Amino acid sequence: MTKLRIKSGDTVQVIAGDHKGSEGKVLKVFKDKNKAIVEGINMVKKHTKPSAQNPQGGIVEKEASIHMSNLSLLTGKGETTRVGIRMDGDKKVRFSKKSNEVI
Repeated sequence: MTKLRIKSGDTVQVIAGDHKGSEGKVLKVFKDKNKAIVEGINMVKKHTKPSAQNPQGGIVEKEASIHMSNLSLLTGKGETTRVGIRMDGDKKVRFSKKSNEVI
């Protein structure tokens, strides 16, 4: 299993697939599947039965997961970058490979 360099709360841009170019915040990361759920991207429609939380039932739109290889981290300047990990003293830190700055 590879080390995931994108974490929950990061802002990412989709670099491949149907949603290429769109940006969003990572809501959840699935380490075992190498996938992430990104806010507002890869929306799917799910048919639901009536329940206590949703007495009406019907069609609900929700985010589906997207593979990590299709995501690239956005820096504060709005540019995409690859992420590396290095030791800073005795702590591991993530850094931008483009600008070599700590994230």
